[in-house]
Amino acid sequence: MNKIAIIGASGYTGGELLRMLLNHDKVEITDVTSRQYDGVPVHKVHPHIRDSGLVFRNKRVDEIDADIVFTATPHGASMKVVPDILETGAKVIDLSGDYRYRDRAVYEKWYGIKHTDELESVFGLPEIYRNEIKKANLVANPGCFPTGAILSSYPLVKNNLVDRIVIDSKTGVSGAGISASATTHYPNIADNVNPYKISSHRHMSEIQQELHGFDDVKVSFTPHLVPVNRGIQTTSHSFLIEDISADELRKYYEKEYKDEFFIKLMDDGEIPHLSSVRGSNFVHIGGFEIDETGRVVMLSAIDNLVKGASGQAIQNMNILLGIEENEGLRHYGLHP
Repeated sequence: MNKIAIIGASGYTGGELLRMLLNHDKVEITDVTSRQYDGVPVHKVHPHIRDSGLVFRNKRVDEIDADIVFTATPHGASMKVVPDILETGAKVIDLSGDYRYRDRAVYEKWYGIKHTDELESVFGLPEIYRNEIKKANLVANPGCFPTGAILSSYPLVKNNLVDRIVIDSKTGVSGAGISASATTHYPNIADNVNPYKISSHRHMSEIQQELHGFDDVKVSFTPHLVPVNRGIQTTSHSFLIEDISADELRKYYEKEYKDEFFIKLMDDGEIPHLSSVRGSNFVHIGGFEIDETGRVVMLSAIDNLVKGASGQAIQNMNILLGIEENEGLRHYGLHP
């Protein structure tokens, strides 16, 4: 049995890791850490995780015995512990932004944090980097916005079909994390659609890194907070370099994703809905329309806490362990 530890397990992503890993047949959770809740049973923080017998502990890295360690820690905190974890021989899947960038200067610019090491990592988007993930010791789990945005646009840039992409994403409130704030206070979020960081969201740099690198594609991104708990619905407006038909467009996506278990392409006229992917690791992609100006409209829907965070982390774990990639993740979304 593969031994798994979660460092920083008291947040939403930690709760989702626990929910899914406890139903995973090939792993055993040996440690769940939290400084704030040291000695507290897990169900006191995550009320849906009952009868697991797990208790939060404030352990040092050298006290953790695991094959895979998830670091569900804030940006800037992961880099303080990941090097020491790797020294123990464990492999690490980091859910912060600390290791997502190939150029540390880009990270420092967007996060305002000095990076303290030069560890090599692999960007943990299996549908693109599966072979690299298999050989990695450190996997940088992608951000939630980038996951849906990249996957809905990747076939376009890979095949040099577009030169500009404008991305608009609507996200649920859980993306802001477990801590309360004025932004997520019910009277401020209910009955509203709130754009924020309209031209400067840090996830734009992550999307740009993955899409711009193929053919110098210009990428713009604006997020909106909407009054739902979970999910990200993304609309990508991409501008064609030369004319193609909608049928040709679809064929590029079918070719790219025909063997991908977690990517489901919608039929013509179908729109990806948040409720269809809620609680699941699936990505629904639809649209496949081209207007008279040569604008391609593609849509995607993911659960920000699952495929956008913890589910994708488990998908990466399965790859690292050499087991079925969809192990523990085959469940469908919760609709309605």
